[in-house]
Amino acid sequence: MHKLVIIGSGPAGLTAAIYAARAGLAPLVIEGFMKGGQPGGQLMTTTEIENFPGFAEGIHGAELMTNMRKQAEKFGTTFIMEDIDSVDFSNKPFKLINSSRIIEAESVIVATGAGAKKLELPSVNEFWNRGISACATCDGALPIYRNQVLAVVGGGDTALEEATFLTRFASKVFLIHRRKDFRASKAMQDKALAHPKIEPVLDCVLEEVVGDKFVTGLKVKNVITGEIRSLECKGLFMAIGHTPNVAFLNGALELDERGYIKVKSPTTQTSVEGVFACGDVTDPIYRQAVRAAGTGCAAALDAEKWLTK
Repeated sequence: MHKLVIIGSGPAGLTAAIYAARAGLAPLVIEGFMKGGQPGGQLMTTTEIENFPGFAEGIHGAELMTNMRKQAEKFGTTFIMEDIDSVDFSNKPFKLINSSRIIEAESVIVATGAGAKKLELPSVNEFWNRGISACATCDGALPIYRNQVLAVVGGGDTALEEATFLTRFASKVFLIHRRKDFRASKAMQDKALAHPKIEPVLDCVLEEVVGDKFVTGLKVKNVITGEIRSLECKGLFMAIGHTPNVAFLNGALELDERGYIKVKSPTTQTSVEGVFACGDVTDPIYRQAVRAAGTGCAAALDAEKWLTK
């Protein structure tokens, strides 16, 4: 029996572990293994992070997560590098189940994050984090992208927001969309498409990413004519959505219409008393490491208060 089990080991899960461990709750962190990403979350595959407070010179994503894990461990957190296949929140103690064990907990924090959707092309996998990113606000200001021609794939509000954001740093932004019409709101379209640095590339899909050590260009295919066009650019940003990692819950918690865990704001309490959620698995809007860490702090405080009752 554990007082508190935290599922997930990204910024939200590890921050929750630090706070919970310092409160004497001796949390157990289920780090993850294969499902929904690797231990440490998405930052483990992020190179330079320049916008996490406290690191004036920036810090490598894997280094940041390693430091956070060490800090949690220092205060008494234990870790299991496994996945959870299913949960039973219908009775107490709560049960977390996988092929090798059943873990019982008085309280649970779900911090499993959300994975960025990416186009399943061999060249996309090859150049991921070598000129390809899923977060313009995270990476767009990095030196390798400044004053360069960049590209964004997508047609919703996120894609147009990211393209507009990138105009602050890029010399030009290609906005690649597989249809003639964007799905984004009219206000967002009016703002983005009026910008002189943004060039729409419509009725086109990404065919291939080309480069050497880093991205140097793209090949796009017109879905109507079949014509292949080459675009010279130094960066590609995927803006085709995220998928919250909630499959293992199998309906145990209430989700919103986009599949993210619903919490009773301003708290992190879910639809099941004693189960809390934090980080990107609850956040379809901001998806920033510092915000995930902040909600991890809140979840630990909420869990501590609930356990004290």
